[in-house]
This record gives sequence, C-alpha cells and structure tokens, in this order.
Amino acid sequence: MRQISRMFFGVIAAILLQVGMAGWAVAQDTQPATGQGGGEGYVGGDQGAAGPSGANRPLEMPILFVTGIEVLRTAMEPKVDVIHVMGLVSSLGWSSPQLVPFFYGKPSDDVLDLQFIATSPQQSQKAEGFVPVTAMFTLEVGHPYKGVRVRAGDNALAIKQIPGTAQATVKVEDCKECIGKKFAEKGKAQAGAPNVVREEDLPRGFRTIAPTHGVAGIVHNPNRINLVLGDDNTIVMAFWE
Repeated sequence: MRQISRMFFGVIAAILLQVGMAGWAVAQDTQPATGQGGGEGYVGGDQGAAGPSGANRPLEMPILFVTGIEVLRTAMEPKVDVIHVMGLVSSLGWSSPQLVPFFYGKPSDDVLDLQFIATSPQQSQKAEGFVPVTAMFTLEVGHPYKGVRVRAGDNALAIKQIPGTAQATVKVEDCKECIGKKFAEKGKAQAGAPNVVREEDLPRGFRTIAPTHGVAGIVHNPNRINLVLGDDNTIVMAFWE
C-alpha cells in the first residue's frame, strides 16, 4: 500500500512540474517587446479600435437607444405574445442583444418593464456611426400585462396596449464625421452651422479632452463618447470608451 502511495504522489509531482515549466515558457514568450535603449516599445494592438484598451472588460449593459417596439400575437394555438424590439448601439463590437425584466413582480400599472442590454466591446471603438440591433422576448400564455415598456441607456419607449407598436426618432450626433470639425460649447453655435459639432447635439454624458487636460483614472463606459480636441478646439479623435 505504501509503495502504491509513493508511486501515486510521484506521478502527481511530475505532472505539476511539467505544468509549471509550461507556464514559465508561455510567460517568457509573452513578454513585451523592447525598443532601443531598453525601454518598452509599441507591441501592436487592434488598429480598428481607438482610445485606451485597458483590461479586457466586456460588460452586459444597456444599449444606447431603443427605437422601436412591436408586439405580435401568434395566430396558432397556444396564442402567445412576441415582443420584437429595435435599438441602436454606440459602435461596432457589441454582441448578444437581449431583453431582460427591469424588475420582478407584477407592476401596479400592468405594464411589463424590460431593459434592452447587450455585451459591450472589449476595447474602445472609433465613432463610425450607430449600429442597429434587435432582440425578442416571448410572454407566457395568460400573462397579466396590458402594455410593454423598454428602457435603453439614454431613452425609454412604451406601448400601452397589446398587440401594438411604437417608434422613437433619435436626433443625436453619432460623430461619424466629427473629426476635423470644431467643437462648440452649448449656446455658442447655431443649429446647422457648417464644420461645427455642437454640445447640445451630442449624446448625454460625452467628454471633451483638451490638449492641457489630464485624464484621472481609467473609466470604461462604452456608451460615453470622447472627443479629443486640438489647440483650436478642432476634434482630432472621437471614440467610445
């Protein structure tokens, strides 16, 4: 019995030693490249992204806007109500859009409250225009709801009767063509001014970064647009965190 135990522990020790050596070898292979003079050099990155990459941080969070709700009742038995929702995410790189209950329990107004969420990109993304997404949610037979409300990060949309439809128009600057234009603070430019991006036209929670401004900490909010400004308030980069 002692002989078997010694053999068993010997095998385990050998396996652990091999795993440790393999991990050491991988660590050696993934050390950052260095530039001349011993300093760390640029080691690549996603050139399609913009802004600080930070750590990998995909998050399930609300999308930017909900733009439409459609509730359909099936013709075949058992008749169920299917909720089809459309929305906009801030950039490319979002995945797995879905509708989840905003809270549990029967509301007093008999309106089902849903939140439109998706998995955010792992890196900051260039502002290249909003991207449409859709999601569906099926209600059980005999549900008690008379209407549906869907909440996104910057707006909400509701229908008060099932079946039914509702739509919302989003009039917000997506900054697909912001680079090269000048940023104007609220009240400093008229609507439609050429080559100008007005503060009042930007999505809520935006951030401007002037040449003299530092950035304290690393905050990743894929629904916040960052505008990096030059000396004359010209936008030199626009990206979603």
